[in-house]
Amino acid sequence: MADQPMSGGLVTHGIDITRPSGARVYDYLLGGKDNYEADRELCREIVKIAPEAREWARANRRWLKEVITWLAGEARVRRFIDAGCGFPTADNTHQIAQRMHLQSSVVYVDNDPSVATHGRALLLDNDRTHFVAADLTQPDQVMAHPAIANLLDAGEPVALLMGLVLHHIDDLEQTRAIVRTYVDALPQGSYLAITHVGNPQDGGPVEALVTELGENLKDTTPTLAFRSVEQITSLFDGMELIKPGVVRLAEWHVPGGRLDEDPPHDARDVIYGGLARKR
Repeated sequence: MADQPMSGGLVTHGIDITRPSGARVYDYLLGGKDNYEADRELCREIVKIAPEAREWARANRRWLKEVITWLAGEARVRRFIDAGCGFPTADNTHQIAQRMHLQSSVVYVDNDPSVATHGRALLLDNDRTHFVAADLTQPDQVMAHPAIANLLDAGEPVALLMGLVLHHIDDLEQTRAIVRTYVDALPQGSYLAITHVGNPQDGGPVEALVTELGENLKDTTPTLAFRSVEQITSLFDGMELIKPGVVRLAEWHVPGGRLDEDPPHDARDVIYGGLARKR
């Protein structure tokens, strides 16, 4: 099928614009233009319940910058895997890492066809950055890809970033197994960084909010899992969890304190973050 004009642009073969895409929904919440009506409709449903959703997306980007800056700086990590990377935007992983150290190598992984198209175009002139079109829920296949195999060959520490992706796998044991397979393949001294939507399960207003979101989104995102802090923490099993542990993003910081100013405090923040080191 030939590309078809839509919303003022082109739809690449293989992209289903009738169903919302997590990457495109996130893009829309960040104010991007790589989205379609199905994505925008889902965003409107989310924002109707949680007007703070756009700030949650921005908070996740702030987290990404802070954690990569620390990893490439204080932790001296030179190799990064951004799994479930989503659409390129301002200050992408390779830009942050290579700003800290020019020789940093980055591999992006995503199975969304529209993300693949944009990602490859972005990286044409950067020989230390690669894009792998693959499903992160198939870790053996992902880690066997030549671009990632080459990244691992040196045996140096690698930072695996999994931002706002694991909550799209509803089975907790499957999610743990996927993460464990990735971590087992990483060299000693590597890091795992995760952000994940959460449910405090304390009977308070945030639990009520995520329960309402889950009920309203179950038809369009049936596998979305708002997990407890304990369940998110279990994704780091066997690793050394870096303080402050798994906390809401407004409370999260790298060792030694924040690199930038404190973010706005959002009493209804539902995104949690954590960073751990492989012993």
